[in-house]
Amino acid sequence: MHEIPLITTIALALIVALVFGLLARRLGFSPIVGYLIAGVLIGPHTPGVVGDAKIAAQLAEIGVILLMFGVGLHFSLKDLLAVRSIAVPGALGQSTAATLACAALAVAIGWTWHVGLILGIAVSVASTVVLLRALIDRGGLDTPEGHAAVGWLIVEDIITVLVLVLLPPLAATTGNGASLWQTIGLALLKLALLTAIVMLAGARFVPWLLWRVARLRSRELFTLTVLVMAICVATISYVAFGASLALGAFLGGMVVGQSKVSDQAAADVLPMRNVFAILFFVAVGMLFDYHAVIESPGLLLGVLAIILLVKPLAALAIVIISGHSLRTALTVAGGLAQVGEFSFILGDMAQSLGLMPGAGNNVIVAAAIVSISLNPFVFRRMLALEPVLGRSALLSRWLAGRSEKLGARANETAAERMQDPGAIVVGYGPVGQTVTRLLAEFEINPMIVETNVDAVLELQQRGKQALFGDASRPEILRAARLDAAAYLIVTVPQAEISLQIIQAAREVAPVIRILARAEYINQSDAFTEAGATMIRYDEVESAAALAEALLQDIDVPAEQIGSLVGDIRRELSPRRDSGRVQV
Repeated sequence: MHEIPLITTIALALIVALVFGLLARRLGFSPIVGYLIAGVLIGPHTPGVVGDAKIAAQLAEIGVILLMFGVGLHFSLKDLLAVRSIAVPGALGQSTAATLACAALAVAIGWTWHVGLILGIAVSVASTVVLLRALIDRGGLDTPEGHAAVGWLIVEDIITVLVLVLLPPLAATTGNGASLWQTIGLALLKLALLTAIVMLAGARFVPWLLWRVARLRSRELFTLTVLVMAICVATISYVAFGASLALGAFLGGMVVGQSKVSDQAAADVLPMRNVFAILFFVAVGMLFDYHAVIESPGLLLGVLAIILLVKPLAALAIVIISGHSLRTALTVAGGLAQVGEFSFILGDMAQSLGLMPGAGNNVIVAAAIVSISLNPFVFRRMLALEPVLGRSALLSRWLAGRSEKLGARANETAAERMQDPGAIVVGYGPVGQTVTRLLAEFEINPMIVETNVDAVLELQQRGKQALFGDASRPEILRAARLDAAAYLIVTVPQAEISLQIIQAAREVAPVIRILARAEYINQSDAFTEAGATMIRYDEVESAAALAEALLQDIDVPAEQIGSLVGDIRRELSPRRDSGRVQV
């Protein structure tokens, strides 16, 4: 029998990750905690079954590429500018506080301050996955405080990218004067050249290529093209420019994000990114040596104190001083009191370059497990402080002095939300075109979701809201702002596709009214169970249309035709007592 270490490593990692991910979720923790613990258990530093750490590390590299590609894909300068007054100074201030605190801790335990700075930068970066989960669970993702927290993370991601650029030149010098600055300058020059090539050449070639592939109407080829973009740009950046794979993937994601088909690209990458992200977390756990933490518990306690105390207090102070609401301050402080995936990336690179000892990287992993586990509790407790701190007269006077400014921002947000679509129409065939025309007569400009890229381009050129993508993907429905619409109208004739769209819509917007098209009357139960509010059947309409044509041909009076056709529709259409109406 031949050796299959790659397959056995993937199988072992995913099975153990599933078990401990489910267990962590059941106990109220983030699944990331379960993935990390799963890696620890199958790693070489614990007894029992041991996975292949070398293969796991290579799989983790793919996870890093897809994670950073996704960050670049969703990077929005517009979103960042909307919260720049809080996100930019806040992220910079909090990162500085955490970095200086870690530098002091490193010096106190006998390390150099250079190592402390790198450790501090690593623990200053919070996990995007954990923050988004905390906001979603509390219903705060689309609130002003949620936008501020997400913008804060965008700035932290940018800081991470810059540090990834600077680590190799730091490792290549002895840290002495001119040599160091010369190397850093050369690295920044290479970064500028790489960015210019990727953004200028890529801005023309990549969107053109994606558009051409999308016109073929092949989901497999489109997904493959997006994956090739992620892997190839990262690899070329690493081989030709000496940049990290993570940086190349980030730039590749930014280029693809400029395409008109970027939403579908993001939806296609997400499943692969999730799988390899799990393998990434398992690989990090496999490389974790708990003996190093046991030997230096003071270091772990110090790092945890910085993550759970210094970072939240710094964020709280910065947000309040800048005059934003107390709820925003508490949301940001609680949500960012943890570390995650990018901390691992920075720590692993620093260790591989000899800039940080293995104990530092192990402490980052241990601190991540603890802080992510505690984050739901910390987040709830921070928000519970709002009424207590709100009783402070000094704080109330300070925040009241900025109320006019905040009111203006709230009005701007409300004005933006008024532009949300009143309806989403899936499919732009003859039925979709008819529905869109009728909505336009009542001054409703719906968002049209279509997989025909040429139709999308034509609609956009006419000033219509149109999005290229597969509406059975929840990510596409979120991009279409389904949660802000009143109606979803599914005009796709194929029942299997329509049912998938309806189920995805109920996941994104549970209370939205869904009007669906079905081919046959016997599909009524399936559409009702999927969540359709109203259903129209092609079979019924065909019978009614044929009857109407026949009656007109035999000169039946128009009033009688209308009555008879109505009777046919009522006779054939299923009726339910469940509260949903099918006619």
